[in-house]
Amino acid sequence: MIAPIIAFFNNKGGVGKTSLVYHLAWMYFDLGLRVVAADLDPQANLTAAFLDEDRLEAVWEETSIDRYNTVFKCINPLLNGIGDIATPELEQIEDGLNLLIGDLRLSEFEDELSSQWSDCLDRKERAFQVVSAFGKVLQQAALSSNADIVLVDLGPNLGAINKSALIASDYVIVPLSLDIFSLQGLKSIGQTLRQWREEWQKRIPKNPSAHLAIPQGQMQAIGYTIFQHGVRFDRPVKAFQRWIELIPKIYNSEVIQQDGIGSNLSSDLNCLAILKDYQSLMSMALESHKPIFHLKPADGAIGAHVYAAKAVYKDFKELAQKIADRTGVIVPLQSLAEPTLQKESPSPLN
Repeated sequence: MIAPIIAFFNNKGGVGKTSLVYHLAWMYFDLGLRVVAADLDPQANLTAAFLDEDRLEAVWEETSIDRYNTVFKCINPLLNGIGDIATPELEQIEDGLNLLIGDLRLSEFEDELSSQWSDCLDRKERAFQVVSAFGKVLQQAALSSNADIVLVDLGPNLGAINKSALIASDYVIVPLSLDIFSLQGLKSIGQTLRQWREEWQKRIPKNPSAHLAIPQGQMQAIGYTIFQHGVRFDRPVKAFQRWIELIPKIYNSEVIQQDGIGSNLSSDLNCLAILKDYQSLMSMALESHKPIFHLKPADGAIGAHVYAAKAVYKDFKELAQKIADRTGVIVPLQSLAEPTLQKESPSPLN
C-alpha cells in the first residue's frame, strides 16, 4: 500500500502552515510511523526548519549530476528535456523520518508547468510527464523510504506549482488563522480546489500513453486547523468572535459544499485542531531545529516551559490521530503513551 499524500494548503501566508507540517512530521515519527516531509514551497521554509545553514549550503551548492537530494534536482532532467525525473535522495533526519529537500530554484518551473497544463488537452505525452512530475517524485520518495505517510508543505499562492502538487495529493488540510484574510482566502480555496480537480479529471482521459502513470487528482479536503494568535488590542472583540463563528460555515459551504454541517466551531467535525499561540517556545524550537515537544533545559525550556511543551505534545498527538483516522493511516497502539518529560520547577512563561 502506497502511503497517503497529505498536502497542507492555503493561499494566504502566516497561518502556521510550515510549523504545522514540521511538528506533525516529528509527531508521527514519535508515534512509530515512517514519515516523509516534502517541501514543495519555493521559499523552502520547511527545509530550513529541519536543516541548519551549513547543511543547507552544502545541499544547495552540490552540483554533482548523481546527487538528486532536492526536489529541484529531481525534476530538472525532465524539464530540461534530458530524461525522466530522478529518484530523490532523501535527507534522513532520523531513521524513519526523511525530508524531501526544498529548493529556492523551484520557482523557475512555474511558467513551464503552466504551459504544460494547457498542452495536456492536446494529448501531448511530455505535458503529462511534466505536470505529473511532483506526483512521481512523491511516490518514489514514499516507496524508497517505506513511508507510512507523506506530508507536503506548499507555498501561499494559487500558482502552477501548487496546482501540480495538489493533483498529486490524496488529501488536503487547510491551515487557518483567526483573521479576516483567512476567511476571504477560504472562499477562494474551495473554488480553486474544485476547479483544479475538475480540470484534471478532463485531462486524465487524454493521457496518450497507457504506460504513463499519472495522479488521479483526488485532493479530498479532510478538515482545517486554526492557529490562534493572541488577540490584538486594535481588533474589536466582536469582530474577532464573528470570524470564529464564520469559519465553519464558510469551510462547509465553500470548500466541501455541505451546508448546515458544523454550524459552530465547537461542533464542527471538520475543525481538526485549534492550536494555541506557543509564545517563546516556537522561537526556541526554530533555533534548536527541534519540535517544541522535544525541547530540553539546554535549549532554554525550563520551568513552566516544560509543562507547556507537554501540552503541545498532547495537542499535536490528538491532531495526528484525527488525521490518521481520516486517511486510513494506522498508528501503533504502543505509541499512544505520553512521553516522560524532565520536570523543572515552575517559572513564568516569557
